[in-house]
Amino acid sequence: MTDLKAKFEKKIFDFKQPSGTSRGVLTKKHAWFITVWNDRDPRIRGIGECSIIPGLSPDFESFESYERKLNSVCNQLNQDLIDWPSIRFGVETAILDLENGGTRTYFDNAFAKGNRKIPINGLIWMGDKAFMHKQIEDKIAEGFTTIKMKIGAIDFNTEIELLQEIRRRYSKDEMSLRVDANGAFSVEEASEKLERLFDLEIHSIEQPIAPGQSYEMAKLCAQSELDIALDEELIGVNDPDKKNALLTAIKPQYIILKPSLHGGILGTREWIEIAEKKQIQWWITSALESNIGLKAICELTAEYKNKLPQGLGTGSLYLNNVPSPLHVQNGHIHIRNK
Repeated sequence: MTDLKAKFEKKIFDFKQPSGTSRGVLTKKHAWFITVWNDRDPRIRGIGECSIIPGLSPDFESFESYERKLNSVCNQLNQDLIDWPSIRFGVETAILDLENGGTRTYFDNAFAKGNRKIPINGLIWMGDKAFMHKQIEDKIAEGFTTIKMKIGAIDFNTEIELLQEIRRRYSKDEMSLRVDANGAFSVEEASEKLERLFDLEIHSIEQPIAPGQSYEMAKLCAQSELDIALDEELIGVNDPDKKNALLTAIKPQYIILKPSLHGGILGTREWIEIAEKKQIQWWITSALESNIGLKAICELTAEYKNKLPQGLGTGSLYLNNVPSPLHVQNGHIHIRNK
């Protein structure tokens, strides 16, 4: 990589509608595109996306410090970026793109060639009951058979009512329901809430309590009838031995991986290898990347024979997204017009 040149450019993407999360309502998304090339043929250029979520991304403290690091990386690409997962992912994907001729192709697999569809979940953002209800109806009409609902922002009983309404219309065999608490439950209330969710035949819950409470999380995973998936719990755990120790201690049923948060491509592959050895299932989710990063994540996912619905349906969030061959239809994402 010593003979490669690089530069970066900031991008701001506007949400089509405000999107509620446990960290507030999002209206804009900040990202930086890294471009790499070789002076021997500067016409061929690879592009990767560095995508951050303030308050969640472990490598983002401020725009100033982040861009200082990007400047440093562009001057010296072969840095150890283990503690900078979003930048690591951007650099990894830019170089893969360059190696594939600057075609915005990252892996040589059936998905990248337009010959494979990946099942995905339909995402329901936080908001008032009417807003969430409309999203649910839209996702059902669009053909999704797995719905993931973010919970913890409004009254829990109201969220239960929304889930009950779906379950009255569709059995668990017809519609799989996932919920994402983003650590919103207290340790004291978590068991009772998980019981109520289990009664609705929920597939799984992501991060019911806040990360950093390994003993309490392990207890929930062991005692709850509802399967638990770790997400935020994995952020900042970069050493393979510590990854192994964390999964050994907590024993979750699932882990959820976002390359921009969980160590880039290399870190994601490490998590998958460790999890599979422990018979822990997994799926991959985007971290609100634009279509540049999303396509790379889709192609990475297609390197595996994972049949679970993935969290890759975020390409339609923005008014000013990058043009892309990605297409979502009937609960699957694929590449068309290759």
